[in-house]
Amino acid sequence: MATTAAAAAAAVSNLSLRLPSTLPSRFSLPTRLIRTPHAPRRRLRTAASRTLAPPAASESPEAEELRLEAESALEWGGVCARLADFAATAAGRAACEEGQVPVGRSREESERLLEQTAAASLLSAPLDFGGVGDVSAVVAAAARGRLLAVREICGVGRSLQAAREVFDQVKTIAEEMPDGRYSPLLDILQGCDFLTELVKMIEFCLDSNLSMVLDRASERLGTIRKERRMNVDMLEALLRETSVMIFQAGGADSPVVTKRRSRMCVGVKASHKHLVPGGIVLSSSGSGATYFMEPRDAVKLNNTEVKLSGDERAEELAVLGLLTSRIADSRTKIRHLMGKILELDLACARGSYALWINGVRPAFSDRDNTSESDPSGTYSVFIEGIRHPLLLEQSLGTAEESATTEATEVGKEQLSEDQPVPAMPVPLDMHVKNDTRIVVISGPNTGGKTATMKTLGLASLMSKAGMFFPAKGRPRLPWFDQVLADIGDHQSLENSLSTFSGNISRLRKIAQVVSTDSLVLIDEIGSGTDPSEGVSLSTSILKYLASRLNLAVVTTHYADLSRLKAVDDRFENAAMEFCLETLKPTYRVLWGSTGNSNALSIAKSIGFDQKVLDRAQEWVEKLLPDKQKERQGLLYGSLLDERNLLESQANEVASVLSEVEDLYNEIRLEADELDSRVAALKARESQKVQQELKSVKSQMDLLIKNFEVQLKNSKLEQYNSVMRKAEAATASLAAAHQPTEFAVSDDENKSSYVPQIGDKVYVEGLGGGSMATVVEILSEDGSCMVQYGKIKVRAKNNKMKLAQRDRKETSTSSSAQGKGRAQKRSPAGTATTGSVSFAPAVQTSRNTVDLRGMRVGEASHELEMAIDGCRPYQVLFVVHGMGTGAVKECALDVLRSHPRVVRIEDESPLNYGCTVAYVE
Repeated sequence: MATTAAAAAAAVSNLSLRLPSTLPSRFSLPTRLIRTPHAPRRRLRTAASRTLAPPAASESPEAEELRLEAESALEWGGVCARLADFAATAAGRAACEEGQVPVGRSREESERLLEQTAAASLLSAPLDFGGVGDVSAVVAAAARGRLLAVREICGVGRSLQAAREVFDQVKTIAEEMPDGRYSPLLDILQGCDFLTELVKMIEFCLDSNLSMVLDRASERLGTIRKERRMNVDMLEALLRETSVMIFQAGGADSPVVTKRRSRMCVGVKASHKHLVPGGIVLSSSGSGATYFMEPRDAVKLNNTEVKLSGDERAEELAVLGLLTSRIADSRTKIRHLMGKILELDLACARGSYALWINGVRPAFSDRDNTSESDPSGTYSVFIEGIRHPLLLEQSLGTAEESATTEATEVGKEQLSEDQPVPAMPVPLDMHVKNDTRIVVISGPNTGGKTATMKTLGLASLMSKAGMFFPAKGRPRLPWFDQVLADIGDHQSLENSLSTFSGNISRLRKIAQVVSTDSLVLIDEIGSGTDPSEGVSLSTSILKYLASRLNLAVVTTHYADLSRLKAVDDRFENAAMEFCLETLKPTYRVLWGSTGNSNALSIAKSIGFDQKVLDRAQEWVEKLLPDKQKERQGLLYGSLLDERNLLESQANEVASVLSEVEDLYNEIRLEADELDSRVAALKARESQKVQQELKSVKSQMDLLIKNFEVQLKNSKLEQYNSVMRKAEAATASLAAAHQPTEFAVSDDENKSSYVPQIGDKVYVEGLGGGSMATVVEILSEDGSCMVQYGKIKVRAKNNKMKLAQRDRKETSTSSSAQGKGRAQKRSPAGTATTGSVSFAPAVQTSRNTVDLRGMRVGEASHELEMAIDGCRPYQVLFVVHGMGTGAVKECALDVLRSHPRVVRIEDESPLNYGCTVAYVE
């Protein structure tokens, strides 16, 4: 290894990589890449362990020990192992199998994990994490100074490229849904450095399919390989010629060219050694009958081959050393990126797990904030219908079995016949009020006390880790910073601990590390010693803990602990229901009640000797106070009646809910049909408008055609009549197709509006949405000529409303009037200058010059020629378009400065790409 690293260091000085323009052309190999025998090796944690390590930095060794023991008692590792079935990456599966699923260290972090799970559960298809590998060990080796192999470097490049592809998938999905439902997933990888330059460098230098360094990796490597190929070709040609000669001379059974001791040679019989004069014997066959000789002419070529081979290997090591150095320099970014990919993978795994168990998202409650409108607001823990996840998984089977059995009905039948599915676990309801600190659960053995306590503890851990759990509605529970448990027998002969001393030792540690946000679970508190002392000690411990934690749940067979509720409001009782008829537990929790152990009933159900049981019953009656048995029977009967009443009310509520759902479905169906009817109506109206538009267009085309024909065949004195007819027909057609009419109010009639040339006005009779332009002032009474498209009509100022005043046009008109070139309109609608009339302002091909597409110089020349070619008192339409405005400005300058142009104006208020010029 030291020799290899030294060769890399020696060759790196001559390394010059030929890379794309986005990458630097030369690199240097850091000296830390070459690790000396005395250099210490730093222990590096993998990206997964660094990211997922659950203990906080300030967690004490005792707290960490208690946390791990609590997770073991609650079987948290079993839930994590099941989550591993849904992980897509090797790092994700390893983290789950090792129980290193990230748990929120604060309420905000847990809520963020829940949001990620909710977003992942909405994915229509799982994300593709193909190509993402666990490169933490490779990156750590590069950081320690070990030279990476081609396969390892290509693995890093593939993982980085695959990480980028995963981000692109999430980004595409998020963009398709603008409501932001996938934003929590996108935020995981947002802002990550995907090391694109490093990926390009690896792809440029290495071939991942062949696991080799490419010729283009460096100029020297390409030159060496080219020289080596030429040398090998010459060497092989020489040896083939020599072997054929030997074969023809009888010195070999067939031409043989092979390699011995890293040198190319030929095979020859020992008796014909003279056929290779001056040759060097490299080796011989096992029998000694064949010599493998290097011809004299091949010695130099072989020497060159050996040298070039060594140079090529050294250059390859230099390239690998450079890439290894780049990976080592980027180790922080690579670990961060792989940690984010792992976080995204675990979020998707939690989402798939939630769908598999039909889980619901929990909410974190706050004791200080209560809602009177929400019944659950008065409870710190409000969970209905929760099932233990591990017990539920036994009914659901593994994820693969579930997918297989859902695929075909045959699979379901075989599963039910050969391996019956276990019964679904009994759902539990947990209702703990805000002012409760200690919950005492009593009841029979095998009644489910410990399972209920474990279910609550496991639900707390799952909610902290951002996982959904199987329940109904919207469960609520506090965010616990610690989940501590004293469950099971902690007897230890090695440490000289009895059952009682082991439990008490654990409780002492819990009391030392507990905080006001902690959850404590204690199974069979005070057991294993004298009952009276056990009750006294348990009472003292619980009262001590009540003011120092968020919630504690304890199980007991001591009736005295259940009586603490009467003297301390911080205590609450719960009992596990037991059916006296079947002598079996129902595994249901009766909150606010006190349960019996039912030891004699359980002993009878398992077949104990009846005589012994009868004797035990006699002792019970002697020890019980008077009428206590009767009181317990009445209490149990009242509880049963209350439960029956609640069940009947629940059935009524379910019936009402069903009716509401039916009504909702009916209304939604009607709404869907309404949308379809609206869409059909819009389609019909659109078709009608298109048809009407087509009809109007055809009518306008016919009107213009007839006008042009009449204008061509009419004499000059008939122009007025033709113009009036055309204006009347056009106005009639426009008015017939206007949806609304513009009307001027009385107040506006009384206004002192004075029209000016260039004003944009609304004219009554042209439609409320149509805007015309004032082109001429005709008389002192305020009447003027307005232009609407190609139509010019007379209008009075009390029938107009100012919409926009064109300052530029006003100044132009004023300037023109100052020069004595102001124009007026005759009643017939023709322009006049003194006593001379212009031609009608009707655009035809003869009076139009199109400047679009020309350069400024060409347009200026073309326009001047068109003006010079106009007949006297002709109207010229100059089409210059809009574009960048250069041609338009040029055209306007020419028109303003030309001596024959009397006046210019826009062809239409809606078409600023055409200017009308009146030429003398």
